[in-house]
Amino acid sequence: MFLDAIIIVLGFIGLIWGADKFVFGASALARSLGVSPLMIGLTIVAFGTSAPEIFSSAISALNDKPELAIGNALGSNLFNIGVALGIAALISPLKPPESLVKKEIPALILVTVVTGALLFDLFLGVFDATLLILITIFFGYKLFRKKSRTISASETGGESLIKANNIQAAAYLILGLALLVLSAQALVAAATSIAESLGVSTAIIGLTVVALGTSLPELAASITCVLKGHHDLAIGNIVGSNILNLLAVLPFPGLFSPGLIEPALLYRDFIGVLLLTLLLAYFCYSGVKKGKMISRLNGVAFLSIYCGWFAVMLYQVNM
Repeated sequence: MFLDAIIIVLGFIGLIWGADKFVFGASALARSLGVSPLMIGLTIVAFGTSAPEIFSSAISALNDKPELAIGNALGSNLFNIGVALGIAALISPLKPPESLVKKEIPALILVTVVTGALLFDLFLGVFDATLLILITIFFGYKLFRKKSRTISASETGGESLIKANNIQAAAYLILGLALLVLSAQALVAAATSIAESLGVSTAIIGLTVVALGTSLPELAASITCVLKGHHDLAIGNIVGSNILNLLAVLPFPGLFSPGLIEPALLYRDFIGVLLLTLLLAYFCYSGVKKGKMISRLNGVAFLSIYCGWFAVMLYQVNM
């Protein structure tokens, strides 16, 4: 257990350093290629920070632990909005991009509702996985057909990004991504080892330990984006990651280990995901229509709902 604790500490250090390099590389690449920060956040950053969820869920499903994978996906979405975006808003109020409200937020709501409908019978199988994969292909096609607009230096961090050419930006991006994934995997392995030694169920491990570990890249990247003033990247990262968590993570248990799921994953955990998703959509719509920001008070609301869900889960587990 002492070795696991050391690995956890080293994992945190790797996440912090990796997030800084990853965000710098993504922002620099966005400017040099003339791609909007929001698009980079929705694609490269979102996929990079969701890689731990995808990888760990695939391994879980192959090891016949589907509820670990499902709990990971739902727990990560809860953490991304409730904690990562909540803390980011506490650090600095966020301005939601208008284009996000028109397309990506409705996409997130649609994917979340479809996921709930598929889980409603408390069974995740091949049909469900296939439908999610088809939706993934459709959204990927629509996203990459979107024409990117040319951006100014001020939108991606100003003069500091001019110093990085395409090769340097790509190198930072790859280095940061590798550190994020490896550090997150090390954290998950060490924390899971400790949790299993304490006799915690696989579903709870997925919702807490694994979800926390695999969502740390989103948290680290979002905080780094906010500190550097890249609000589009921060919000796009969370929205894109949550879409990917449902579309790219849930098919693995459906394909490799189909079967019944615990009722609590639907009635408690999915409901929490739906509530936070709708609240995020409301704050974003209000922000665009009324010219407001996702404020620190909104951040407190996100954190409060997450803490409330966590408390209910702990209460039910200990009953």
